[in-house]
Amino acid sequence: MDDDAHIRDVVSFTIRRAGLEVLEAADGRQALDIAESEAPDLILLDILMPELEGIDVCRAIRRTSNVPILFLSSKDRVVDRVIGLDAGGDDYVTKPFSPRELLARVHAMFRRIDALEAGDRGTIESGPLRIDTGARLAYLDDEALPLTRTEFGMLATLARHAGDTVDRETLMRGAYPRRRVVSDRTIDSHIRRLREKLRAVGADPIRTMHGLGYRLSWDNRKGVP
Repeated sequence: MDDDAHIRDVVSFTIRRAGLEVLEAADGRQALDIAESEAPDLILLDILMPELEGIDVCRAIRRTSNVPILFLSSKDRVVDRVIGLDAGGDDYVTKPFSPRELLARVHAMFRRIDALEAGDRGTIESGPLRIDTGARLAYLDDEALPLTRTEFGMLATLARHAGDTVDRETLMRGAYPRRRVVSDRTIDSHIRRLREKLRAVGADPIRTMHGLGYRLSWDNRKGVP
C-alpha cells in the first residue's frame, strides 16, 4: 500500500513471485478500506500517503485487528521508527530497500505467526481431502490446493467439523486466530473464493446453511451450492 506506482510494482512483483497473493492501494483511505473488507494476512504500509497517512491507517486497523503490519518509509530517523512501532507496526523498512530484504522480512513475520499457532499441528482427513496443519498444505485426491492462509484456516476449520454446521464466529476464529473483528461479508467473500478453488479441481463440498453458517459434506461429491 503505497502512493508511488513504481514502488507498488516492485513490491507486488516481489511478493507475487514468492507465491503470495497481493492487493494494492494507492492512498491511505483505499488501504484502510481494503484492510477492513479483505482482512489480509499481512500489510505493507507506506507512512507518507495521500488521503490518510500510514500511521493513522495503522492506528485505525489496530482498533479491530492484530494483523502484522510492516512499514515502508523514506523516513529513517530513530524517532520515525519509534512512532511507527508505537502506532502498532510490527517492523519497519526504510527506502530504498532491497526486494530480497523485503521478502526476507515478510517471511520472518509469517514465521512468527506460525510460531504463535504451532500448537495446532497434525493431519485432518475428510473424504478425499487431506490437510497438513503443520505444513499448511491441503490436498484433494493428492492434488495440492493453492490456498491463501485465510482460505486454509477456513477449510481446516470446516474439515475439523465435517458434517456439522460451522457458524461464522467459529470460522473467524479458525481463519484469523490473531484478529478480533472480521465482518460476515469478509468471511462470505473468502468462502466464495475457496469454493471456486475447490470447483476448479472438480469438488463442491461446501454447503451454505442459510442464517447459520457453512457445512463441509462429501455425501455428494459435487456438493450443494
